[in-house]
Amino acid sequence: NTPKYVFKGVAEFAGAAPEVITGDTYEQRADLRSGSLFAPIQINIFNISKINTEVRGGRAPRIKRLSEYLGQSYFDYLAELPELVLLMDESHRYRASAGIRVLNELKPLLGIELTATPFTEAGANKPPLPFKNVVMDYPLARAIEDGFVKEPAVVTQQNFNPSDHSVEEIERIKLLDGLRVHEETKVHLLTYARNQGEPPVKPFMLVIARDTSHASQLMKLITTDLFDGRYAGKVIQVDSGTTSGAEGDEVVKRLLGVESYDEPTEIVIHVNMLKEGWDVTNLYTIVPLRAANARTLIEQSIGRGLRLPYGRKTGVEPVDRLNIIAHDRFQEVINEAGRGDSPIRLKQLILEASGPSGEGLRNFNVTPTLNAVLGIETEAQGATLRGSAGSAAGTTIVAQFNSEQAKVAKVVLDVINELSRLKPGSDDAAPVIPTSAALKEPAIQTQISAQVTARITPAQAELLLGDGPSIAEIVARTTALVVEYAIDIPRILVKPKGSQRGVYRPFALDVSKLNVQPQDSQLVSRGLQTGKDVLYGEACVIPEHRPADYIVRNLIDFDDVSYDEHADLIYALAEQAVAHLKSYLKSEAELHNVLANQGKIIAEHIHAQMAAHWDDDVGEFEIVIKQGFTPLRDSAVTAVGEVYTLQRSPPDLGKIGTLVYGGFAKCAYLHQKFHSDTERVLAVILERDSRRWFRPVRGQLNIYYRSGVDESEYVPDFVAATADASWLIETKRVADMASEEVQAKAKAANTWCTNASNYAVRNGGRPWRYVLIPHDVVAVNATLAGLSARYCW
Repeated sequence: NTPKYVFKGVAEFAGAAPEVITGDTYEQRADLRSGSLFAPIQINIFNISKINTEVRGGRAPRIKRLSEYLGQSYFDYLAELPELVLLMDESHRYRASAGIRVLNELKPLLGIELTATPFTEAGANKPPLPFKNVVMDYPLARAIEDGFVKEPAVVTQQNFNPSDHSVEEIERIKLLDGLRVHEETKVHLLTYARNQGEPPVKPFMLVIARDTSHASQLMKLITTDLFDGRYAGKVIQVDSGTTSGAEGDEVVKRLLGVESYDEPTEIVIHVNMLKEGWDVTNLYTIVPLRAANARTLIEQSIGRGLRLPYGRKTGVEPVDRLNIIAHDRFQEVINEAGRGDSPIRLKQLILEASGPSGEGLRNFNVTPTLNAVLGIETEAQGATLRGSAGSAAGTTIVAQFNSEQAKVAKVVLDVINELSRLKPGSDDAAPVIPTSAALKEPAIQTQISAQVTARITPAQAELLLGDGPSIAEIVARTTALVVEYAIDIPRILVKPKGSQRGVYRPFALDVSKLNVQPQDSQLVSRGLQTGKDVLYGEACVIPEHRPADYIVRNLIDFDDVSYDEHADLIYALAEQAVAHLKSYLKSEAELHNVLANQGKIIAEHIHAQMAAHWDDDVGEFEIVIKQGFTPLRDSAVTAVGEVYTLQRSPPDLGKIGTLVYGGFAKCAYLHQKFHSDTERVLAVILERDSRRWFRPVRGQLNIYYRSGVDESEYVPDFVAATADASWLIETKRVADMASEEVQAKAKAANTWCTNASNYAVRNGGRPWRYVLIPHDVVAVNATLAGLSARYCW
């Protein structure tokens, strides 16, 4: 009954759960031979030290002593079991003769060893000796490549020279930079959780100390000296001196709860105790402060932090990255990670030398301006940047309602949101409130007032009595503000009529990059004892009568390639590839050699080109408008420093993505971020020429485009409204304007605009237009009318 239990899907365990026996409980069990009290499956969990202790003073380990319940020792009982299976975790730990000997004495039916480091140390300055009985190898590099674990990155400062600093100074710098990275990671994780609707993750930092006295010094330094004691109560020290007694119980409790978002621990200092068998998913920063060679650092310390909190890669680099602070060992670790036998490949992360821990980096909600005007408090509104929109632009937003009235205004927004949706199963062509303009109608306001009155509590109604506005007045003022601040974005559902399938169109295969060569097909044999290599003759392959069949049999392995529907096409493409191979290969033997050994690679080359020639064969589409206008969504961003005004250029154009802008007059949000200065300049134009504008987030427009056979969401740069139209606006580099992806996005956005326009015009609204603008024409003296006239689709 724990979140990490992995056998939930095993039906046999649902009715008869395995019995777990540990080194602390095996003596307390009833007579095992009775057969009535134990489960079909017994799992014994023992530390190797429980059974491999040598006999001393004539006394064997407790597990080998006679048990009055069994009439023999528990060790002998295990050794007599006919179906004993050993699963030996961290098997490199007991490869010494005593460990191996005692495990052999158990006479298991099957023994499976598990380790991330399948070798034994051979001594100083000698290469490790690899295990000789490896039957399945899945190295860490593969796990990283396949996306099952975090990407490790080694971190240092720009131009850092360890020889310029004392050992104590290096330690302090590494701790400061570790905390700096830790604080920034906290912000990125919170931003991701809010934007994706995922549970928040609290990251923590692991500090590896030399010994217990060093750990105590670090504990004092972090909790009292660094950052004015900001981390007091957030640090635990884990070593042989802190994990016993009553205080030790508290340390262990906090260590076991470190993954909980509400548990306060953010820093764990340990001494050689947490290298193995510690299953946590939220370790994001490691600061090694004890002497260790680079290989040990990579394979043991780093392994603690590679697990993913969401069980999958997110695609957001800071959320998927483990940071190792290694200023003094940076190049050494990089060199070790680059060795051919290294288990991983490390990324590099270079910090600027200046900047305290996380200073200036904040996470906060991007709140719709309408909410601020109504006085509605939003979640996490207190987490703001230094400065504000008001201070940045010299403007102040005055809330229209007090706190109690704002709660009623929030109910008004909820009712409007519901009435603007098309009811499930409804045959009506439009919702009750088809556009925001309909909110001005007296009948609509009366209907909203009735629903709001029914939803507020008697206590709220009582607070509204007196000199304050009535519910009808709050509804009238709220709806007027919604009309003023809204851009009517319909929620469009495109449904195919009838069956949906896709087909590949015929095309000419590009073979200019296809230059595979015959392989040496000799067999090689290596003697396990002597290490001597022996070469044999050519390897056998299964010949195909028709050369193209080598390629076709690999092409039909792709899930999207149906042989029945695409046989003519894939044979035509395969024949083109075969004809190209014949043009430079010298004989039929070489042709069969290439096709037999590299047919899969050639098929992958062909399939990649097929993706650009995929057509959806869906016949007709049905356009359903699920909502007349959708409310703007809160989002979360990270940013550094004060709030900028639009007229202020970033000091470093390459870092505009770290800044936040505010103080707008016409933006539908209080704050916005930009990916480029071109976007900032375009926002200046929209602030001057539009009625309302904002930068959309994922899930607001639901525009999807197809790239090959994959479908992705497209989020344009801007949404804007003028007196006569609503606009989707995108800016792109001139070199990218004609690219296949940009054109696919534009086509999808234009289709969305066509459907949105049909609905809007039918209900008295403004038509939608899509504008794709090259970056080199975006200037402050340009106008939205001029740009849209030239670049509207």
